[in-house]
This record gives sequence, structure tokens and C-alpha cells, in this order.
Amino acid sequence: MSRCPRCQTEFLCAMADQTGKPCWCTALPPVDFSLLPKGKLDMDASCFCPACLPTWKASLEASRNKPE
Repeated sequence: MSRCPRCQTEFLCAMADQTGKPCWCTALPPVDFSLLPKGKLDMDASCFCPACLPTWKASLEASRNKPE
């Protein structure tokens, strides 16, 4: 089991947990890595849970689209 670094919920990350099957997150559009905040996540973090990943991704995209 993996633990979400955002909400601490345990969930199955097929990639990190090496299930041999595709992970649920592979069905989502890819994350634009240029949006990721530098140094904001623990290097051991594997993924966000199914509840947090879409919310986190939407907040990154919203911050990118903010007028300066």
C-alpha cells in the first residue's frame, strides 16, 4: 500500500506497489512537469490518492493560468 503525501490516506498505487497491472492514474491525462513546484514534495512520494491527484492537478493548472 502507498500513502498519499497530501492527505495521508492509504491507497493502491499499482506502479509503486509493483502489482504488475496498470495504475488507475494512467487513465488520466499526463501532468505537465513544468507546473510542479520545485522542492515541495518528499522524494519518497510516489503518487497522490485518487481523491487528491485531480484536485492537486487542477490547482496547479489554475495557478499557471492566473494573470500576473
